[in-house]
Amino acid sequence: MDQTSQGSRLLRWIVTPMLVSGALIAWSMVHLAAKHDGQKFEFDMVRNAAIPAAFPNCVPSASGHVRIDSKGPVEDMDVDVEGLPPNTDFDFFVIQKPTSPFGMSWYQGDIETNGNGKGHGKFVGRFSIETFIVAPGSTPAPVVHQFAFPDASSNPPTNPIHTFHLGLWFNSSDDAAAAGCPNTVTPFNGEHNAGLQVLNTSNFADLSGPLINIQ
Repeated sequence: MDQTSQGSRLLRWIVTPMLVSGALIAWSMVHLAAKHDGQKFEFDMVRNAAIPAAFPNCVPSASGHVRIDSKGPVEDMDVDVEGLPPNTDFDFFVIQKPTSPFGMSWYQGDIETNGNGKGHGKFVGRFSIETFIVAPGSTPAPVVHQFAFPDASSNPPTNPIHTFHLGLWFNSSDDAAAAGCPNTVTPFNGEHNAGLQVLNTSNFADLSGPLINIQ
């Protein structure tokens, strides 16, 4: 056998295991990523049980259904609501506790109902066991709104706090009153002058909200 053939065989002997090893490493990395991808979880939201009994006509049939689809580094969350006043704006939040005082809360966006009192919202973000709020220290904050609940000019420091629950509020206390609900004013909209909460995830334990199920 000439030197060229021997060199070729030696090169194959070195390169082939390297290619196989590289392929195995790549497959392992994809496999590990896939373990965190494709998780799905569905659950219901329920009418706020804290709505006073004196207001029996306040969204008596309100309900919601949520579907979370994990993409690995991010989640898609689809929210369908019904039994609400028609053509009305609502505000959707990720919250620490499903009922008052709610704890740390994160504004996701709006859901507007159609003429039949149904609405849909799609949100993209971190909606999993890793959803949290943290403030390593206090620092000045912008003051933009000065309505019923004025902006704070600084934040309180806090260790990481997980927020695994969801809530939906009337965007306006006037809309709430028109729907037969109390005209309570709350900070749960962009200008901090929203109405009361209509849906939440109190069908889950306070410390085990539904978002914890996406791991």
